[in-house]
Amino acid sequence: MVDVARYFTEFLTDESCGKCVPCREGLRQMNRILTKITRGEGKAGDIEILEELSETAIDASLCALGKSAPNPFLSTLRYFRDEYEAHIKEKRCPALSCKSLIAYYIDPDKCQACMICLRKCPAEAIDGGKKKIHVIDQEKCTNCGTCFEVCPSRFGAVTKISGSPVPPRVPEAERNIIRKSKKNE
Repeated sequence: MVDVARYFTEFLTDESCGKCVPCREGLRQMNRILTKITRGEGKAGDIEILEELSETAIDASLCALGKSAPNPFLSTLRYFRDEYEAHIKEKRCPALSCKSLIAYYIDPDKCQACMICLRKCPAEAIDGGKKKIHVIDQEKCTNCGTCFEVCPSRFGAVTKISGSPVPPRVPEAERNIIRKSKKNE
């Protein structure tokens, strides 16, 4: 929900006519702070600043856009405050939607070495081969989510992680294990 509030605030920032300072500058500041929070750069006090900016925009804006622009933030804060706090205090996204706060991981126990994720990865961040467990190089990964999207649901080998470290890389010797199909087991 934090990313939803950021999205709508960004949109409303572009829609502001710019005549009144509370709307024009208040929305810019709200968007800047919300963007930092979704990147894991939020800090203590950001929620209070956002609330203050919202109150000012509601009270002092000249038109309905400025008076209602803080509503996406205020609504999401009212019902999902714990998500804001997780973003700021724990640097994690409970909804697994903030690109900067998530990582992708291929579970070696579920990987069937089908090579779909390896072929589709636009960053060439996946290492592996035929009948060889695949591994995501976190340094190269751009968090685009392609591997997650293309991994066959029957395997479900690619998972999203937020707030905890990515499990250690599987040693090369263990990755060379030939994966047998379910039929041959």
